[in-house]
Amino acid sequence: MTIKNKDLSNAIRFLSIDAVEKAKSGHPGLPMGMADVVTVLYKNFLNFNPRNPGWLNRDRFVLSAGHGSMLLYSLLYLTGYKKINIKSIKNFRQLNSICAGHPEYEKNSGIETTTGPLGQGISNAVGFAIAEEILKNRYGKKMFNHKTYVLAGDGCLMEGISHEALSLAGHLKLKNLILLFDNNSISIDGPTSLAVSDNFEKRFQSYGWNYISINGHNEKQIFKALKKAQKANRPTVISCKTKIGYGSPNKAGTASAHGSPLGNEEVKLVRKKLNWNFDPFNIPKNILNAWKKIGKKGEKIENNWKKINKKKINNLQKKNKLNNLIEKEKEKILKNQTAIATRKSSEKFLEAINLENLIGGSADLTGSNNTKTVNHKIIKPGNFSGNYIHYGVREHAMSGVMNGIALHSNLIPYGGTFLIFSDYCKPSIRLSALMKQKVIYIFSHDSIGLGEDGPTHQPIEQLVALRSIPNLKVYRPADTIETFECWQLALQAKNCPSAIALTRQKVNPVRFKHEKLNKCAKGAYEVMRTGKNINITILATGSEVSLSCEISHKLATENIYSKVISMPCHELFDVQNSAYKKKILNESKNLISIEASITDYWKKYLGEKGIAIGINEFGKSAPYSKLYKNYKLTVNDIFKKIKKELNDN
Repeated sequence: MTIKNKDLSNAIRFLSIDAVEKAKSGHPGLPMGMADVVTVLYKNFLNFNPRNPGWLNRDRFVLSAGHGSMLLYSLLYLTGYKKINIKSIKNFRQLNSICAGHPEYEKNSGIETTTGPLGQGISNAVGFAIAEEILKNRYGKKMFNHKTYVLAGDGCLMEGISHEALSLAGHLKLKNLILLFDNNSISIDGPTSLAVSDNFEKRFQSYGWNYISINGHNEKQIFKALKKAQKANRPTVISCKTKIGYGSPNKAGTASAHGSPLGNEEVKLVRKKLNWNFDPFNIPKNILNAWKKIGKKGEKIENNWKKINKKKINNLQKKNKLNNLIEKEKEKILKNQTAIATRKSSEKFLEAINLENLIGGSADLTGSNNTKTVNHKIIKPGNFSGNYIHYGVREHAMSGVMNGIALHSNLIPYGGTFLIFSDYCKPSIRLSALMKQKVIYIFSHDSIGLGEDGPTHQPIEQLVALRSIPNLKVYRPADTIETFECWQLALQAKNCPSAIALTRQKVNPVRFKHEKLNKCAKGAYEVMRTGKNINITILATGSEVSLSCEISHKLATENIYSKVISMPCHELFDVQNSAYKKKILNESKNLISIEASITDYWKKYLGEKGIAIGINEFGKSAPYSKLYKNYKLTVNDIFKKIKKELNDN
C-alpha cells in the first residue's frame, strides 16, 4: 500500500502537537503549517544519510524559524537519526533533552546549527552555501555539490540580519541556496500587517534572488518549485503561502496557534478533521516505515560519493605545521623589533602563516583591520577561487555567516571590524560560543587610542561585554610576539571561538627573549620586574602593558619595586591552578590594574584594596596621545596616583 504525502505530513503535525501538549509549552503552528512543504523536500530532493549525519556532501536543512523546532525533531526521528528517538520527542523542552525549546547544534545529530534568535539561521545558511562553493572550487563538483535549504518565517525576514545576509547571498550568486519562506502572515502579536507592509517579491528581486510563489499545501506546486530551484543560477526563495496551525478548526490562521499549546479539546478536533485516529506519539507502522525508507535513500548516494572521492577525502584531513612556522617567525621578529600597532602585527601573522583552510574577511574595514594580505584572493560573485570575503557594512551577517562556514566542514573563518562594532556582532558571537565553533573575530581600534573618530567609535565597555560571554576566549595582545601567540591559540582552539582585540596606535615591544613556550597560553605571565622583592603587582593588557613597564621603571627610581603582569586572556588565566594564580597575584599586597576600559571587571583580581585604573565614561574626539593625557593614562599621571595611594595606605 502506497503511503500518501498527507499521511507523511500528518505524522509530523501530530508528533509536534503531542510534544507541545505534553510539555505544556511550545510552538505548534509552524510545524502544522509547513509539514506539507518539508515532506516533499525530504521525500524527493534532500540528500542526507541518518546513519552518517556528518557526511560532507549532504544537503543542509536549517530551521531559521527555530521556535518551530518540533518540525525538525519530528523529521529527524521519522527519518531515522539515532540521537532523536521517541523518548526524546516525549521529553521536548525538558531538562537535558536534545529536543530543546529551540534547536541546539550537536555534532552528528542532524541539528545543523543553533537557531532561535530569528534570522540567525538565514545567515548560517549563507555561510554553508559559501563554504560549499569554496570547497567545490578546490575539490571539484564530484566532491562538493550540495544544496542548503533554510526555512524562515515572517519574523526572520523582519530581523535586520536577514536583510544583510540575503543581500550578500544575492551579490555572491549562491545558486545552491534555497530559502523556504513560511509566508503565513501571522506573528505572535497577531497579523503581520500590524508591523509589515513589505513587498517580498520586489525585496528578494532587489537582492538578486529568484522568487517563486506557491500554495504551501499543494503538493504539485511544492514539487514544481523545488524542482525549478535545483537548476537556478542564483539563490532562490520559495514563498510558501501556508496556514499556521493547519488543521485546527478554531485556531488555524490565528496568532493563538503560534506560541501556545492548542489545548486538549482543540487537539481532539484536529485529529478528527485530519482523520488521525491514533493515540498521542503513536505513528502507525506503515507510515513510520515509509519515513524510514526516505531516510535510507541517502546511504547509497553517500557510498557512491565515497568511492569516487576516496583520495580527496583523505586530503581534507591534512595536518599543518603551524607551531613550527610560528616559532620561526617569532625568532625573526625578535631580531628586528620596533614599535608597531598590533593590528599590523596581526597582518604580519597572516602574511607569514598562510593556512589553506583559513577564510578571511572584513565588514568594509579591510585596510583598517589589516585582515587581507598578499596571500589572499577575493571571493567574487560566481567565482569562489579565493579565500577572502568582502562582507560590506554587515557586521551582524558577517558573524552569522562565519558560524555557518565553521559548521560546514574544516574551514576556519575569521572576520574583522572595529571593537566598538562588536556590539553589532554580539548575538552571533554568543551563538559561536554556545555551539563551540572555531570562529575568530578580529577587533581592531580597541580603545580610545582610536583617536579622532570620537566616542561613537571608541570602545569603553566592549572588552568587558565580550569577556562576560561564556566559552569565548578574548585576547588583547601587548606586542607582535603576543599577537602571534594569541593567533596561535585561536587557531588551535577546539571547542570555542576567539576574539582578538588589536590597537590602532603603535605600541612598544614588551617581549625581547625568544622562548618556544607560548606564554599567552596561561592567560597571564610576568613580563618584567624591577627587584627581587616587590611592593606592587601591576596587571595590564594590550597597549597598557608597555605603559605599565615604563611606570614600573619610574617607580623603581624612588625605590618602589614592582612586577608587571601581562594578561592577554583572562579566560585562560581563570582556569589555571591555584598555585599559579597565587604566584601571579599574591606576591605583593598592592595590586594595580591598568586598562583603557571599564574598571569594575578587574576587581575580581584586585580585591577591595586594589587600584583599578581605566576609563568609566565615554571618550572624546582628539588625537590619541591627547586623549591618554585627558584621561590620565600617562606614565606621570599613573605614577603620581600610585604614590599617593601607597602614602595614604
